Amino acid sequence: MANLILFDDPALRTSLLPLTFTRPVAGIRMGIQTLAEKWAGCLQKEPSFLTQDYLSIKFPVQLSDDNLYVNGAVCPDSALVEALDTLAPGHGLRDSDGLVLAVRTPHKLVQSPETTDSYQWQTFAGPLTVLRHLWDIFVENGDQIRADFSRITEGRQSEPITDVFTRVYAPENLFVEPGATIRAAILNAEGGPIYIGKNATISEGSIVIGPFSLGEGSTVNWGGKMRANTTIGPYCKVGGEIGNSVFFGYSNKGHDGFLGNSVIGEWCNLGANVNNSNLKNDYSNVKIYHYGTRQLEDTGRAFCGLTMGDYTKAGISTMFNTGTVVGVSVNVFGGGFQYKHIPSFSWGGAADGFATYRIDKALQVAAEAFGRRNRPFDEVEKNILRAIFDQSHSLPPEPLFSF
Repeated sequence: MANLILFDDPALRTSLLPLTFTRPVAGIRMGIQTLAEKWAGCLQKEPSFLTQDYLSIKFPVQLSDDNLYVNGAVCPDSALVEALDTLAPGHGLRDSDGLVLAVRTPHKLVQSPETTDSYQWQTFAGPLTVLRHLWDIFVENGDQIRADFSRITEGRQSEPITDVFTRVYAPENLFVEPGATIRAAILNAEGGPIYIGKNATISEGSIVIGPFSLGEGSTVNWGGKMRANTTIGPYCKVGGEIGNSVFFGYSNKGHDGFLGNSVIGEWCNLGANVNNSNLKNDYSNVKIYHYGTRQLEDTGRAFCGLTMGDYTKAGISTMFNTGTVVGVSVNVFGGGFQYKHIPSFSWGGAADGFATYRIDKALQVAAEAFGRRNRPFDEVEKNILRAIFDQSHSLPPEPLFSF
C-alpha cells in the first residue's frame, strides 16, 4: 500500500471552521474515532497530513516515492478502501459531483489536488459520508459510532461488568475496555452500541442510551443523562444532559445543564448550568455562521445547537442560542442569550460587550489547562494559537449576530 497522506480540501476546511483552525480536517472526531484514526485502522497505515502551513509543524507530511493523497473529510468504508487499493499511480478518484477523493502520485503536492490536475480520473459511484458542514458531525455521529464499534471490537472480548447495581439492556451491543469503572448505572444499548474506553468512568446514577461512545480516561459524573448519538472523546468530564453531541477531547461539562446537537472542541470548559437551545420556537430551519461568506447560512435542519472552537470557556449559567458558533480561545459569560457568532479571542458577553482576549493571557490559560492534564504546552502549541490570533486580527472584524 502506498504512503498515506490526508489532505485538507480548502472549501470543506473553510466550512468546518472554527474546528479546523487548530487541526487538519481529518483530526475531527465523529463516531468513536477521528477521521485520521479511522483511515489508520482501515488501511493499517499511519497517515500524515497536507494541511495549513502554520499547522504543519504539529501535523507534518511524510513523503515517499508512492503517495496516496486522500481527502481528509471523507469517512472510509469497505467499498472506498477497495477502490483505493486498486488505484494505480498517476490516477485519481472523484465522486459523481466532482469532489476529489484521492490521487496516487510519486510527487510531492504543495496544495490539495483538483479535478483539473492531469491525473487519469476515475469516478467512485458508491455512497459516501463526507464532512461538508459543521452540523454533519452530529448528524452522522450515530452511524459512525456503529461503524467504528463494529471495526474496533471485531474479534475481541469485552471486559465484564461486575457491579451488581448496574443494569444493561442488550449487553451484546456493549463493549468495555480494560480499566473502565461502571457503578450503579443504566446502560441501554437496544437502539445502538455503547463503547466504554480504557480507564473511563461511568458514575453512580448515570443513564446512558446508545449509540454512545465514552473515550479513554473520560468520566460521566453522578446522575449524568447521556442521550443517543453522543460521543465523549478522551479525557473529558461530563454531566447533566447531553444529546446527539460530540466532545473532541480534554473538555469539561461537569455540571447540570443541557447540551444538544452540538460539537465541542478540545480544551473547552462549560461552567455549571450552561445551556443551549437546539430548536427554534417556530420550528424553522436553523441558520449558523459561515466563515467563508461571513454570513448566517441556512442549515436546512430544525435541530442545531452549539459549535465551540478549542480553548474556549463559558461561565456559569451561560445561555447559547440555536445554532451558535463560537471561535477559538473565547471567554464568554454574562446574562441573557449570547450572540449567534462570537469571534476567536473574544472576552466578555452579549450583555456588556466583548473585548479582545490578549494573546499573552490566552497562552497562559491554555498552559494551565494543559498542566492540569499533565500535558506539555510547548512552542508548537503556542505558535498555532499565535497564528490564529494574527489571522483573526488581519481581517476586518467578524460580524456578531443576535438572532
